[in-house]
Amino acid sequence: MTKPDLSDRPRIRFLTTTDYPPFNFLDARGRLTGFNVDLVRDICAELDILARCQIEALPFADLIPAMKKGDGEAIVAGLAMNAETRREFAFSQPYFRYPARFVIRKDRPLAAPVADHLGTKVVGVTKGSAHEALLRAFFPTAKVQPFANRLDALAGMREGKVDAYFGDGVSLSFWLESDASNGCCHFAGGPFLSDRYLGEGLSVAVAHKDSALASAIDYAIAQLVSKGRMSELMLRYFPISAF
Repeated sequence: MTKPDLSDRPRIRFLTTTDYPPFNFLDARGRLTGFNVDLVRDICAELDILARCQIEALPFADLIPAMKKGDGEAIVAGLAMNAETRREFAFSQPYFRYPARFVIRKDRPLAAPVADHLGTKVVGVTKGSAHEALLRAFFPTAKVQPFANRLDALAGMREGKVDAYFGDGVSLSFWLESDASNGCCHFAGGPFLSDRYLGEGLSVAVAHKDSALASAIDYAIAQLVSKGRMSELMLRYFPISAF
């Protein structure tokens, strides 16, 4: 694929937020940083427009109004892709998808493939969550134990009340590295992806009429993947790979 030519654009402003770590946040010195911020810089470098790229942080509620006023060319802040937003924006291909993962106690191993060995296992899950629905649909033999919230479920697993927990792999990767886990557990099986239950992931949103920019971003992301740069970003911002 030929590299897109964006030389006619005087600037490209990417809008993001400061409150979605590890994707967008302020570091100890108050500087905007995160996975999305570094990704934007790499996209711009790949497209030879780094000198004309700008990244601005706004409250999430202000992102769409800012785009509608022409105060930005792209949003990189986890804007949901649904029927309403697709009427107003064009989206790049997803650059990050949220995987569901099983976490198990190290002293209670779960053989692979996990789907074949859940019949005797009690699996904790957050009650009413998308992960509960996915667990019941994909793993009907599991003995599901709903908990009022994620922290109670993880505490239950750590204390041996359940054999496993099924939930968001990203947040679980941080929990596994935290003092809260006390080194009890690790991932087993997966990752498990589902547009129906977990959404389509993270994409860059641009003005609906600006499909050329969305295509250029797709090109850049494909290049970053092929060069291993996306893997480097994952290792930088996630202590244990969610994948």
